[in-house]
Amino acid sequence: MSVLCIIPARGGSKRVPGKNLLPLAGRSALAWSLIHARESELVDDVVVSTDDAEIAALARTYGAEVVARPEDLSHDTATSESALRHVLDARKAAGHEDPELVVFLQCTSPVRRRDDIDNAIQLMRDSGADSVFSACENSRLIWGMNGEEPVALNYDWQRRKREQEMERQFRENGSIYVFPPALLRETDNRMGERKRIYEMDYWTSFQVDTGEHLELIDWILRRPEFAVPAAWPAEVDLVVFDFDGVMTDNHAYVDETGRETVRVTRADGLGIDRMRALGVPMLILSTERNPVVAARAEKLKIDVEHGIADKAARLDEILKERGCDPARVIYLGNDVNDLGCFGLVGFPVAVADSHPRVLAAAHHVLSHAGGAGAVRELCDALGDAMDAARNG
Repeated sequence: MSVLCIIPARGGSKRVPGKNLLPLAGRSALAWSLIHARESELVDDVVVSTDDAEIAALARTYGAEVVARPEDLSHDTATSESALRHVLDARKAAGHEDPELVVFLQCTSPVRRRDDIDNAIQLMRDSGADSVFSACENSRLIWGMNGEEPVALNYDWQRRKREQEMERQFRENGSIYVFPPALLRETDNRMGERKRIYEMDYWTSFQVDTGEHLELIDWILRRPEFAVPAAWPAEVDLVVFDFDGVMTDNHAYVDETGRETVRVTRADGLGIDRMRALGVPMLILSTERNPVVAARAEKLKIDVEHGIADKAARLDEILKERGCDPARVIYLGNDVNDLGCFGLVGFPVAVADSHPRVLAAAHHVLSHAGGAGAVRELCDALGDAMDAARNG
């Protein structure tokens, strides 16, 4: 059964501007949905519908097809159904037959467990339903308004039950919808008469509607159960660190003489010491010409090359000079001038507060920001992986 995943992601948003690209635990809301779709074993193809060039570029980085959404389907009142139909029509015009099932992901509901999409698809297949939507159990006492008069909607306030005695109720969480294209075309709706609920839990049922939600969802996605696991290499020929925004917090402090200083964390030094004890070669490669780069490298006892205009060209030379296997090289960066280096190594890594394009290109995103323990996190994770491999 062919399955197409569609992720609508327009550029405009009034309540939370640019929310689809705002960082959440080191990745954008859109990137989390792209990762979830990519990790699904039952999804065949992924399409992002957007009117935004930056969103389109990010989607392609994750291997998704992009369908450009026209202006008349990109305004605030345009429905998700209109965007979904447009994708199906655009693909049909390009010679693609409709899939048997569509999975619709809303990237404003970016918290999912790794098997949620496949489980929802399987429920659709096994249940005989004509549509499936995700929801979480609701045990709250809900009130509506009749003018100025509050009205109990889901319980009798005169005969108040304990929450555990209430009939089961569910709240649609907006995360996953599964349906056949024919249903959408015939009814202009993602749900049919024979729908089923795919139950998700409390933690996977938050949506980005306000700035406060971003903070909460960022915290949730940093919980270990939602982390995207990294397959660290067991043998490493070289670890390369950018400097500004990786070993520092990307801020510079300038005194009245024009002298610049930066902020680092001592914790990184302990991680570097562990790498050295494991025999891992390390290098700082930076475009920054400030003497602080060399001073910090000397303190950490790491090789350094700074004032490098073209880091990718120099890294390519270094790998050849040292005889490094690029597949066994790790590069830790944070901004777009690191993307060329990312393309040269087998394991590009980004700090949590990296540029969105860097987050998308990374094989792994750290949970710590630059200058706030990212280097230590990488060293600890890599050290643990190397110790485990060496100990069998």
